[in-house]
Amino acid sequence: MRDILPVPFTPKLFTVLREGYGIAQLRTDALAGLTVAIVALPLAMALGIASGASPDKGLVTAVVAGFLISALGGSRTQIGGPTGAFVVVVFNIIAEHGYDGLVLATLMAGAILLVAGYARLGSLIKFIPHPVVTGFTAGIAVIIAATQVKDFLGLRMAAVPADFLPKLAAYADAIGTIDLATLGVGAAALGIIIVLRRTAPKVPGFLVAVVAAALAVSLLGLPVDTVGSRFPDIPSGLPAPHIPALDLDKVTSVLPAAFTIAFLAGIEALLSAVVADGMTGYRHRSNQELVGQGAANLASALFGGLPATGAIARTATNIRAGGRTPVSGMFHALFLLLFMAFGTKLMGYIPMAALAAILFMVAWGMSEYERLLRIRAMPGGDRVVLLLTFALTVLVDLTVAIGVGVTLASLMFMERMSRTVAVTVREVETEDAAQRDDLPPGVEVFRITGPFFFGVASDLVETLRRMGQPPRVIILRLREVPLLDASGVEGIKEFVAMAHRHGAAVIFSNVQPEPAQVLRRNGLGPRSGKVRFAPDYAAALAMASAEHTEPS
Repeated sequence: MRDILPVPFTPKLFTVLREGYGIAQLRTDALAGLTVAIVALPLAMALGIASGASPDKGLVTAVVAGFLISALGGSRTQIGGPTGAFVVVVFNIIAEHGYDGLVLATLMAGAILLVAGYARLGSLIKFIPHPVVTGFTAGIAVIIAATQVKDFLGLRMAAVPADFLPKLAAYADAIGTIDLATLGVGAAALGIIIVLRRTAPKVPGFLVAVVAAALAVSLLGLPVDTVGSRFPDIPSGLPAPHIPALDLDKVTSVLPAAFTIAFLAGIEALLSAVVADGMTGYRHRSNQELVGQGAANLASALFGGLPATGAIARTATNIRAGGRTPVSGMFHALFLLLFMAFGTKLMGYIPMAALAAILFMVAWGMSEYERLLRIRAMPGGDRVVLLLTFALTVLVDLTVAIGVGVTLASLMFMERMSRTVAVTVREVETEDAAQRDDLPPGVEVFRITGPFFFGVASDLVETLRRMGQPPRVIILRLREVPLLDASGVEGIKEFVAMAHRHGAAVIFSNVQPEPAQVLRRNGLGPRSGKVRFAPDYAAALAMASAEHTEPS
């Protein structure tokens, strides 16, 4: 991997410019940026509409956030903008707090991401359990697909319920109102995308599909809903930046939504950066990537845009088109801005059914169906976490799904870890077996192997309880304990207190530096008078012998 020794909090753009940037690379990046912009144009519009906003909001996000994610991020090839993962979250925030609430939540999420980046939390994202990520991603895919049924079929419905099951029931009631012209346009667009992906993957299928659908509707005079009929006043260019009103009550009400946006943006951006690393051989800077994402979401909110993050499919398109520096992502944003400035009227001819077809393909790509098909090969606990996260995402709420999924996965991990930690009684082997032949009378040895945390802390106390008559001296061998958490310390403190109540002295043997520091801070250090410390097992035996021979 290249970029082995990254400079902390330095955008990759600066690194690229320091390395030397020539005309040849500029030409390659410009072509890659144009390619990505062609893919992103219909997708950004579709995501803006699916989120409950308007197509121009998606484009504004792709321009403003896309430019800054590339310019300030920690990846050479990351392409940013609106993504499918935010559709459900954004839609619910707009429904509950209005669009001004969404803008405020996005602004706050940007600030949260900045803090997370400078606090070096980027590396922690990798500890989100994979079954949780797969479950909520697949759940979002199902919800996105469900929201597009009305536009794809041309159903005549007064309103579409927000919840999944009532939505399906409403579709069933309106199934007799299918518009064949709309269905034909949507099916044709979907067919074009699928065929081009299989036969000519380098051709921008999304753009070809919407152009073909728009031409067919215009030339044939088909009575189908279009972007222009749904959104007749699409502005051209970028709006003026505006700071949202920072009302305390509003801030408090949208704070949970802001954390959800920041969490999703962080996860998807870093996942996308990892994918890009695998395709290019470079190495991203996770903390700087969060900083770039934070700045991009702050700016997107100031221009009235949507939340943004790294987009895996667009990033992969950029790399395949030859993009190797952040400049290609910046070009992608500039080309989109040109499309907004001079092509707004043409966008109005795009049929809504064609955008629904694009979102069906987005949902299919998000579903990770290959992993779902291999669910039987997963451990039982991982299957439960994945299916529960998926079900809660679809039927309840994304935030609840992530919280429950992460909590359940963490508890399962702790249970597995507890099985790897051993508390051995009367361990008689020594680092130097020649130093002793047997334990002195009245001396007992406990050997702990593995990280000592709250899942196993009670085992130590329970082992002492089961001994009946405690010994005069207890040696606690801690050489193979690399980690000691707060609950582990409490378990050891309870163990020491119980030993003292029964008249037993306690000796800690060969404590590693980090656990020793934790013990010292919690009143169990060498000067506490409660325990004695030995540098190794031989010294602990000598202390135990001396302790045993001292008069009580």
